Amino acid sequence: MTERRRILLTGWFSFLHGEATAGDVLALERAREVLRGARLAHDVAWSPGFRPEGPSLAEVRPEDYSHLVFVCGPLHGPQLEELHRRFAHCVRIAVGTSVVDAACPAVTGFHRVVARDAPRTEPRPDLSARASALPARPVVGVVLTHGQREYGGRRRHARVAEEVTRWLAGRDCARLELETRLDAHDWRLCATPAQLEAVLSRLDLVVTDRLHGMVLALRAGVPALAVDPVEGGAKVTAQAHACDWPALVPAEHVDAPTLDHWWAWCTTAGRVHARQIAEGFRRGAARDGTEELLGALGAGAPAGEPGSTA
Repeated sequence: MTERRRILLTGWFSFLHGEATAGDVLALERAREVLRGARLAHDVAWSPGFRPEGPSLAEVRPEDYSHLVFVCGPLHGPQLEELHRRFAHCVRIAVGTSVVDAACPAVTGFHRVVARDAPRTEPRPDLSARASALPARPVVGVVLTHGQREYGGRRRHARVAEEVTRWLAGRDCARLELETRLDAHDWRLCATPAQLEAVLSRLDLVVTDRLHGMVLALRAGVPALAVDPVEGGAKVTAQAHACDWPALVPAEHVDAPTLDHWWAWCTTAGRVHARQIAEGFRRGAARDGTEELLGALGAGAPAGEPGSTA
């Protein structure tokens, strides 16, 4: 009778205090593709901190498995040594891993190690490199502010940021936190407007509660899902009207259905509208106040009483 074979796939993504990197998970997917192709039954043990739905290492029964495979990452540490003890009856294989010390128990506990790199061996490509191509996901710039104290009791910035970021965490997109503040000394920030525009122009969408987050996105021809963080509306609302941009959510109406509605519009018809607005900016289709500035300067007379607004 042929021995029943079932494989448990593990990795650093399996440990409660390990970590799941994009490379680790893609390496796992490559291993799963190969096992599916060979029609080999297998399960994956996930860290409850990463995928609470499991199954976790604590939940699986070692006696249900004939083989244990450890995928990707370095072979070291007490977590791996415990894995060897708990699954001592299994055939244990490591694949796509890094070996630093070939004599350590974490390494010698495996029956076979197929390393991506190890002393005195030729390196192999990481498993993640040959995982199947992934479907495209929208790339979303996130530009939020927690300041603007000048609005006093009308400020709803904290609640807006909490609602927007919680909603964004549930969207299947690549999120990129951005800042309009320039800094020539902090490598994490852009030092010039051109650097920021280079980033914005490559995005699919910007989600922002900042006036310039919205305007600079539209200038780059990228739709902006704008939220005005001031109760009753303030400069973000005014600027959305000035730019003829409809994807604006008032602070009082920030909720998932409203954000979902404008997300759908921004990622479809909004793309065309944003490009049209950018073209209008370039043509100078709307007055921006510089004509009045030149007129006031050229007249040689007082531009108005102090405190007046044109």
